[in-house]
Amino acid sequence: MTQTTGPDAPRASSRGSFLDEVKDAVTPRATLLVVGVVALHLLFIASYVGALHDPKPKDVPFGVVAPGAAARQTVARLEKLPGSPLDPRAVADAATARKQILDREIDGALIVSPSGADTLLVTTGGGKVLAATLVTLTTALEKSEARTLRTLDVAPADQEDANGLSSFYLAVGWCVGGYLCASIMVISSGAASSTPRRAVIRLLAMVVVGIVGGLGGALIVGPILGALPGGLAAYWGLGALIIFAVGAATLAFQGLFGLAGVGLVILLVVILGNPSAGGALPPPLLPPFWRAIGPALPPGAGTWAARSIAYFQGNDMTSALLVLSAWAVGGVAVTLLMATLRTRRRVTLGTAVRP
Repeated sequence: MTQTTGPDAPRASSRGSFLDEVKDAVTPRATLLVVGVVALHLLFIASYVGALHDPKPKDVPFGVVAPGAAARQTVARLEKLPGSPLDPRAVADAATARKQILDREIDGALIVSPSGADTLLVTTGGGKVLAATLVTLTTALEKSEARTLRTLDVAPADQEDANGLSSFYLAVGWCVGGYLCASIMVISSGAASSTPRRAVIRLLAMVVVGIVGGLGGALIVGPILGALPGGLAAYWGLGALIIFAVGAATLAFQGLFGLAGVGLVILLVVILGNPSAGGALPPPLLPPFWRAIGPALPPGAGTWAARSIAYFQGNDMTSALLVLSAWAVGGVAVTLLMATLRTRRRVTLGTAVRP
């Protein structure tokens, strides 16, 4: 009778061998990573569905142009609409209303005419869903009072920007480029091996990535596809800032938390940042939580700035640019600080173990 021996021989069955095999196949580190991924994908579902499943306008900044007491009466009627969809305020005249829309102070305006033929000013460049919502609200109000309504698009979305989403996808693409490039640089050598010199090199590399990626995105949506109006230089600068800001933040999170920092970046930029960015649904249509966090995260700030360049003559970009700059400066500071602390710790431990 022949007995098989050697490495190819089947392992003798013993009590607990299957459990040992499980421990070998799924290490504690792998278990933690799997748990983290499961948590992230469930948060992804909750965030996107929670933000986008039931759009309802809330306190949309809205102007009213009407003579004398009619302005106060119209504002009062709009304030009493169920659910407070509008935040109406009287505006001096149609020219002022148009200017405030282009300055992104209000999202629409109703011009009331003594003849009963009123005009609604909207902007599909700021979001087609929001413009359609304002049309629906005011049309119902006008019909109830036997008035007529015509709609005028003050800042129309470009014909090549069919759903008004090009600026959103442009900003999101730049964000993805930022965190992927930064993650690859650290994962390839390990976050623990970072030194101040390596941190500076990685940050400089992100500057190069930002310049190249920003120009590439600007060329794609501009001269190549013609998807968005606006100056090439403005998009280029915005793209470079977004990519570097997200990349620097990614390096900072990895410096603080190691590999888990990648998951935190995905949580902030993708899971929370994308649905709250105002792409599919402009901010006034988002639930309160997503409306509150959107402007503070890179996708939201980037989308707002890109739309301002495309359709609003570059107006009202200061806050968005400050947000992106804060992410960039904070990312640089934390990245350099963590690299310095790690280096000092290694030196201290090396000194301590010397005989």
